[in-house]
Amino acid sequence: MAASPRPEPTRTPGADRELRVDRGYRRRVHLDELTELMATTYGDRDSERGLASTIAWLTEEMGELAQAVRKGTREQQLHELGDVLAWIASLASQLGLSMDEAVSRYASGCPACGETPCRCPDMALS
Repeated sequence: MAASPRPEPTRTPGADRELRVDRGYRRRVHLDELTELMATTYGDRDSERGLASTIAWLTEEMGELAQAVRKGTREQQLHELGDVLAWIASLASQLGLSMDEAVSRYASGCPACGETPCRCPDMALS
């Protein structure tokens, strides 16, 4: 099955995050650059697997992150968080969505109340 071309994501100014690469260096990376890196590295394979498999892998990695948060070391937590971000980037690529655009709704604080910190009532405490 031929992979369909991926739409170019829209880049939102100022939505960059720091990415630490195993080689020990740091550089600022836009979230959409992470999406492009995952598309270049794994895109054909991920597209062949399809969205349902991508969601399944993402869910598995979320479980591994939850376990690392509960019982793991900082290094294990970083590893699993990286895996979750990679699968989210793959999903964004397959959907033709911009991670920068998706996260931009939080650029001014809470998207519901507009405040930083959030002033919304915490329903979990009720």
